[in-house]
Amino acid sequence: MTRYADIPKPIRSGIVVVNPETGTPQRVIVLQFNPDTLERSVAPQSAGDSGDTGAGGTGSGDRNEALRLKGPAQETWKFTAEIDATDQFEVAAPDGIHPQLATLEMLVQPTTAKLREVMRLSQKGVIEISPIEMPLTLFTWGSKRVMPVRLTELSINESAFDVNLNPIRASLSIGMKILTVSDLPAGHRGADLYMAHLAQKERLAAGARGGGIGSLGLAGAAGFVTATRTGRG
Repeated sequence: MTRYADIPKPIRSGIVVVNPETGTPQRVIVLQFNPDTLERSVAPQSAGDSGDTGAGGTGSGDRNEALRLKGPAQETWKFTAEIDATDQFEVAAPDGIHPQLATLEMLVQPTTAKLREVMRLSQKGVIEISPIEMPLTLFTWGSKRVMPVRLTELSINESAFDVNLNPIRASLSIGMKILTVSDLPAGHRGADLYMAHLAQKERLAAGARGGGIGSLGLAGAAGFVTATRTGRG
């Protein structure tokens, strides 16, 4: 008979807000429930995106660039997260799930202190004011996926409320873009974290079991070369 104590506690996914200069975590947001599904899109940054100009081709690109990459692939993630105060009766929640929602919303909002500073500079007649820089945000999905991100979408569907109209249940649609070395300045801590994330992918790919040419109906390397040459004819 399996004992509940033998069942490992699941690792939660979450978001970590980090000071980009010191690397110190400023806030950790643990998702109450791990999403059931993840939608990931990976788009290569190809140098020859516009096609090639070979015989019979209709593109206007450079054939010499067809197999070249301009930089890391652009990757986006989408998932749905659930927040439910009724699942945590042992935790006092006089404001419902307002605090959890506000924490997520502040990932895409500047603070009042920063906005006041911008207003102060504007009143002093400063013509050019730099855009407000937000803290570095990391998304974690287990130990093999820790990456710098920028939230691109946050859609909130509140579905239940207490007697004071505090939300107590909500579904959140979250979209994010993985930040690469092409998005961050050289030497930025986020760029280093992306390189570590990419190195993890390389290690995982190196451990994958490869197939053989024979599985494709080709008789070894010689047969592969013959088939490709025949196909050109």
